[in-house]
Amino acid sequence: MGPLFRRLGQELLNDGHKVYKVNFNGGDRAFWRLPGGIEYRGTLAQWPAFFARLLAEKGITDVVLFGDCRDHHAPAIRLCREAGVPVHVFDEGYIRPDWVTLELGGVNGHSSLPRDPEWFRQTAAALPRVPPHAQVPSSFRRRALEGLAYNAADVLTRWRYPGWSNHRPWHPVVEGLGWWRKLRARKAREAAAGSLLERLTREDARYFIFPLQLDSDAQIRLHSPFAGMLPAIHLVIASFAAHAPAGTRLVVKEHPLDNGVRNWEQEVADLAARFGVADRVDYLAMGDIVPVTRGSLGMVTVNSTSGTFALAAGVPVVVLGHAVYDVPDLTCQDGIDAFWGNPVAPDADTFAAFRRVLIERCLIPGGFFSQEALDKVVRHAVARLEGRPLVPE
Repeated sequence: MGPLFRRLGQELLNDGHKVYKVNFNGGDRAFWRLPGGIEYRGTLAQWPAFFARLLAEKGITDVVLFGDCRDHHAPAIRLCREAGVPVHVFDEGYIRPDWVTLELGGVNGHSSLPRDPEWFRQTAAALPRVPPHAQVPSSFRRRALEGLAYNAADVLTRWRYPGWSNHRPWHPVVEGLGWWRKLRARKAREAAAGSLLERLTREDARYFIFPLQLDSDAQIRLHSPFAGMLPAIHLVIASFAAHAPAGTRLVVKEHPLDNGVRNWEQEVADLAARFGVADRVDYLAMGDIVPVTRGSLGMVTVNSTSGTFALAAGVPVVVLGHAVYDVPDLTCQDGIDAFWGNPVAPDADTFAAFRRVLIERCLIPGGFFSQEALDKVVRHAVARLEGRPLVPE
């Protein structure tokens, strides 16, 4: 996540804390550049014993990481739990934009939050109002350049980290070629997306939205019944063909950070043709998902955070995997086949309570991909780690 941990480490050092950072590859090392860096060159099998010694020898009181499902993170969390060491997990925000997740113990499918709507309503009622919250900028260019720098440093120094195994299924070079092909076709993709959006508006189309997630995402592999996005697409299109009312459409939205290694547009077209709904299924390669969601009859999602966009807009949602927001009174609990014919809108009061509790327990203001956003995240993260109230905006 770019300079996030270096910035966080520097602020904690400035406050007098001892800070250590495990670097698993050259990308980690390149973005750290602070004292306390620990180079791990062993294998994944050797990692738990190494980490257990590290906890004891360094007197670690807290562990901070990004994502709780990565190969090296899962055993570290288990060892911390056994040792009574708190683990603070960063992730993309449950509610976006302008918020990021920083949750104690685990996120998403591992979150300790209950799925009881009454608990959220009662808990929120005892909390003060959320302080005024300002938007923060985000730069896709910055995100892309930081990703390129990280992967280049990783690839060029693999010889120094013989035991390193990436959680992603593709070599960085393969991903780079996928992005190159995707960027080459950008103008044609933009034109096709614009044409589709114009047609949906002109025809006042009645459609459902299905946002794709990244095929390598732990939310798909570990927090859903699917091994990847293709079986999820298969289930959704088959269910749509069998149960969706005549005259409705399905818009499949590509994830903006999909690397282009797989041709999801072709996969969607093939499945739509197979199930006899090729004339009712559209593929949206680019564009802002928020207005498309607002104009829809409902959203089908595995467990994307896009689901919270829909809930905030009062749009019905059905969840196919495990999601922190899959709560009665918020999402459809009767399954996808019933959803097409009876997409019930979320209860606004329950969503307001859910959002308030998330902000109190799991979210901090800011973002990862601009200086202003990162400044805000670091300031609030340090406050939370030190047990202080969040800093006013």
